Amino acid sequence: MSARGFVASGVACGIKESGAPDLALVATADGRPVPAAAVFTSNLAPAAPVQVSRAHLEATGGFASAVVINSGNANAATGAAGREQAEQTCATVAEGLGCRPEEVLVCSTGLIGIPLPFAALQSGIAPLLAARHASGFPDAALAMMTTDMSPKDVLRSGEGFVVRGIAKGAAMLAPNMATMLAVLTTDAGSSPAELRAALRAAVAHSFNDLSVDGATSTNDTVIALAAGGAGARPALAGVMADVCAELATLMADGAEGATKRARIRVTGAASVTDAGRAARKVAESQLVQCSLYGADPYWGRIVSELGSSGAAFDPDRVSIAYGGVEVCRAGVACDRDDGALAAAMAARNVEITADLGLGDGTAVVTFTDLSPEYIAENMRTS
Repeated sequence: MSARGFVASGVACGIKESGAPDLALVATADGRPVPAAAVFTSNLAPAAPVQVSRAHLEATGGFASAVVINSGNANAATGAAGREQAEQTCATVAEGLGCRPEEVLVCSTGLIGIPLPFAALQSGIAPLLAARHASGFPDAALAMMTTDMSPKDVLRSGEGFVVRGIAKGAAMLAPNMATMLAVLTTDAGSSPAELRAALRAAVAHSFNDLSVDGATSTNDTVIALAAGGAGARPALAGVMADVCAELATLMADGAEGATKRARIRVTGAASVTDAGRAARKVAESQLVQCSLYGADPYWGRIVSELGSSGAAFDPDRVSIAYGGVEVCRAGVACDRDDGALAAAMAARNVEITADLGLGDGTAVVTFTDLSPEYIAENMRTS
């Protein structure tokens, strides 16, 4: 089942040397523009497609007919030529759909600083348009992948509507958009402003609470399209948040080289801001990530990161637990069940709690361990 009024497709056009699918499309079934919203990377070196999609949404007042996505090349750090190619991609898709070029949004993911194989991309647009159909979302999700272990495709139902999200993301995930791309479609009604508010809220506690390596990409983009007409469904924001949360979890589960997915929950912080700051510092600590890979409950590293996070901190009040097994109380080691602790650390998913004992602030960040496989994947251009 998909959101009514949308079609999708995915094909191989030759950007990837392997011949794997590398060009995807999500579009309205009739080519007409619908309310659209997006959240883009906070990186000050945004890729050409980010620049173009921002401009297109501004030009249309928040309407779009389609999103075209290529994988295997980020079209980032490619200057004016890259922007021209992103614009031409939109124009070619628009011609096939019968809409205006500014009603097409564009995304790219892959290698940075390498010219886009534009002839290959252009050659794939006609077959991409010909292949679009309501059941084409798995094909689009597959064509978005780079180093992902598997495609990411999530469907959730609300009262009388659905939200479907497809995404890619396996590394270079960090705050203020976690490299990731996602496209959400819904047959619920919404105005551009309502959709924008719902999307920002959904992203804030999903993709923005995810970190694999602390790196914020040049290309990160989440786009939402709503084809249900005027008047937003009251439950739309909640269902969108559920879809984004599940996609973020799938990204962590399939992250490059990851053997464990972890969640750090900071409680008892002086403020929510402090809790977020402290949780982020732990999640992005390479020492903590290495301990996770080794299944070693080295809580001293967590205390150290909390103390250097910039959050209010009292070392005599902090408590740390892995999988509910307390290992530190009031800042020092405490008696523990070693068998239960070993079982918690051996699990694929590890829950860590840090209570700062200072207030009511709480935050959660999802992250992964750091393995030799991650280094092998990223020690050269890939």
